[in-house]
Amino acid sequence: MTHRVAILGFGVVGQGFAEVILQKKDLLQEKYGKDISIVAISDLFKGALYHPDGLSIEDVVKVINETGSLHAYPEQPGLIRGLNSFETIEKTNADTIIEVTFTDVLTGQPAIDHCKFAFENQKNVIMSNKGPVALAYEELQILAKKQGVFWGFEGSVMSGTPALRMPMTSLAGNEISAIKGILNGTTNYMLTRMEEGLSYDESLKEAQQLGYAEADPTSDVEGFDALYKIVILANVIMGYPLKTEEVKRRGISHLTEADIELANVEGKRWKLIAQVKQEGGKCYASVGPEMISLKDSLAGVSGATNAITYECDLIGPVTLQGAGAGKVETAFSILIDLLNVEQVYQKV
Repeated sequence: MTHRVAILGFGVVGQGFAEVILQKKDLLQEKYGKDISIVAISDLFKGALYHPDGLSIEDVVKVINETGSLHAYPEQPGLIRGLNSFETIEKTNADTIIEVTFTDVLTGQPAIDHCKFAFENQKNVIMSNKGPVALAYEELQILAKKQGVFWGFEGSVMSGTPALRMPMTSLAGNEISAIKGILNGTTNYMLTRMEEGLSYDESLKEAQQLGYAEADPTSDVEGFDALYKIVILANVIMGYPLKTEEVKRRGISHLTEADIELANVEGKRWKLIAQVKQEGGKCYASVGPEMISLKDSLAGVSGATNAITYECDLIGPVTLQGAGAGKVETAFSILIDLLNVEQVYQKV
């Protein structure tokens, strides 16, 4: 049976998803019985396409790589151009909306409105945006369940590394009392390089040159990115309605070479740690740089890698490590949600 999808936003992640579907099409059909058809793409700048029988992904990838837009996609009977994001949700035959637009992390828009409109039109939504999950998890989850649709967001915490799916499936039956992790690859890369002798400014410049840090690195270096992710983990994994304003936050911009040397002398290592603990029916969360023992499972996580430890009552601490960003990695997070579209996230 064909599963029809529409992509909102066709930047790095949207293009990566299309390429993965093109690459894995035969495997998905043969091994999982999934015939995934991309019927629509809508991007504010690159253009919009819709064909009810499915677009040629070969042609989509070709024109986007050659021209940077969808305007050169070849004409064919039944092709419709120019639908905006809300028209794409409402007027196409897509079963699932892949929401990967550029979204304001402070407001969660336009992704929150896209989710609401898709749910109201009884369509599933899969996204990698963290803003809507951190800011409107309870509201959107209730609406999705009311409409009987799936809302997937595995990629919102650690990209394709299953920071949500693993505790909900493989650790099911455990009570998870605490979660602690390195949830921002940019700052972890910078701290690794500072330990190797670079100054804060030098490590930031290098991270920007490598594409790890934005021109405005505030979200990463001041801990906002990690803050949103720990809020998601508290809500989804612990079932606690933690709000962003309840999280104590401090970034790494104040760290000096003397701080790095102090950690070295004490046999420790600086990491930007995001954590949440349950005590007495409440959750306490924070994001900030910590000197952790070299024996800590998170201490050996270097470069742009992410890692997370779950404190479980039955199995003890379990640490998951992997990529926290990347074109293919985030595209994989969307694919894994799509392969499990019949499931709904539940409290562990």
